[in-house]
Amino acid sequence: MKEHPTGYRNARWSSAGILPEAAADKPAAIYVYSAMTGGFKGSIASHAWIVMKPAGAASYERYDKVGWGSPIRRNAYAPDAYWYSNMPRKVLEMHGEEAGRLIPKIQQAIADYPYAKAGGYRIYPGPNSNTFIAHVLRSVPELGVVLPPDAVGRDYLPNGEFVHIAEDSKDASISLGGLFGLSAGLRSGFEINFLGLVAGIDVQNPGIKIPGLGYFGVNSFEPAPERAPGSA
Repeated sequence: MKEHPTGYRNARWSSAGILPEAAADKPAAIYVYSAMTGGFKGSIASHAWIVMKPAGAASYERYDKVGWGSPIRRNAYAPDAYWYSNMPRKVLEMHGEEAGRLIPKIQQAIADYPYAKAGGYRIYPGPNSNTFIAHVLRSVPELGVVLPPDAVGRDYLPNGEFVHIAEDSKDASISLGGLFGLSAGLRSGFEINFLGLVAGIDVQNPGIKIPGLGYFGVNSFEPAPERAPGSA
């Protein structure tokens, strides 16, 4: 049964038991997760983060952006933690040599994020937690995904950019401060962004994107199943 915490202190932030133990999973791995957030905004908005592990590493590294203190947090929560009592949804999973090759690029994208200092967070229209992860995904197009349409703030382009064309030319975006915009390409399909709400169609994973409701189609970003106790 879905929990409805009354506040931050009452919410669940522990591991959801989705990821295998890092030491038992030898190949390099990259994951992107998203979970609905809390309060009123939780009805329409999600929070995203990225998790990675070089080959042979004994632990995962998780990166989020938050709205207090130093915005970019490393391992502030379990890599597969509930977010405001909401189960993480898997946006991306990648393993092996390709993951190992891309981890340094992800680390560089994190280092290059222009809103990493205190004060570099604005809940709406951005730059927020989703702006950060969207920046990483744009900087490493080989990851091949965009955040779900309920990731409000993902369309805010850093450094006042008006137009962004992906390095591999497979996606392009136009944005007016994250409030109004268009995106088109293999990863985005075709999207219209109005005040942070997204409408559109998905080509890569056939489906539709409905403002305030999210994506409905082949890949519906369902919560990942919990790992059985004792499994690797």
